[in-house]
Amino acid sequence: MEMKIALLAGDGIGPEVMAQAVKVVDAVAKKFGHNISYTEGKVGATAIDHTGLPYPEETHQVCLDADAILFGAIGDPKYDNDPKAKVRPEQGLLLMRKMLGLFSNVRPTFTFPSLLHKSPLKRERIEGTDLVFLRELTGGIYFGEPRGRNEQGTVAFDTCVYSVEEIERLARMGFDFAMKRRKHLTCVDKANVLATSRLWRETVQRLAPEYPEVTVEYEFVDAVAMRLVQWPKAYDVLITENLFGDILTDEASVISGSMGLMPSASLGTVNKLFEPIHGSYPQAAGKDIANPLAMVLSAAMMFEYAFGMQDEADAISDAVNSSLEHGVVTEDISEGGKAYKTSEVGDWLATKVLAKEPAQ
Repeated sequence: MEMKIALLAGDGIGPEVMAQAVKVVDAVAKKFGHNISYTEGKVGATAIDHTGLPYPEETHQVCLDADAILFGAIGDPKYDNDPKAKVRPEQGLLLMRKMLGLFSNVRPTFTFPSLLHKSPLKRERIEGTDLVFLRELTGGIYFGEPRGRNEQGTVAFDTCVYSVEEIERLARMGFDFAMKRRKHLTCVDKANVLATSRLWRETVQRLAPEYPEVTVEYEFVDAVAMRLVQWPKAYDVLITENLFGDILTDEASVISGSMGLMPSASLGTVNKLFEPIHGSYPQAAGKDIANPLAMVLSAAMMFEYAFGMQDEADAISDAVNSSLEHGVVTEDISEGGKAYKTSEVGDWLATKVLAKEPAQ
């Protein structure tokens, strides 16, 4: 199969972890007989430095021309430490999601048997955890108008706005996910306080009879925040709005023991983007010490969600699990054993993918 993949490495450790994902994708292509072409695009701080914009038009065109997008990370301390900066790397991420119509962020949370002891939660609470958040990405308080400050600069305001159409398209995706999993859907809102949350709940309640096999629960966001650390295995598929999803998915990510292990997908009607959940980690940039596994697992999600290739996705996931079992990991999870370089982990994973016979 011919595949065109856009590479948006971004800032900090983004280029380093992206390079490892490309090694593994190339190994999969060689094993399964695919032809892959890559086109790079600038985004985030590096794009600002070169063009003045965090998501320039030429990068947008690269994304539109691709079958799938691999995205690294964005962020730079020179912008983080300047609250008055007019242009910020994160603006590029929001703009990219909006322009590409990436309305659903798919964030799985699962555990690795060899790393259960790394989690801040007790083994009996997390063993067997396998949940997925669908976070609405292009609406809510991050995009609502009006926003800003009063003339005196003493009052700031942001507006949370949602339409039935925005809620329904995410909810239907959530129901579809639930049907393919354990048929359990949780709608996360704050319907006791917020009008937008009441619209979320009403919309999901209207759709629920179309999916009679799915058990639907409605929980307030604060209750979910507590239950995620008390009993994460209670959840299967969770759907929620932009701000709530931003916070809860980061909370859920540490269940596995490291934010450097969790992948994600941002899906639209046409375009599909895949990225690790971690940030740009500028302190580690250029040192060849960053954990590339989340980026590599994001490539596995790309094969599954963008191309429908489960065998290819499984080949990557199996290689990652094997690297964890054999201790071929970077210093953040090496636990006093040998700490491999970022590039060494990528080389090992690519070799592992090629060494295993493809499924028949």
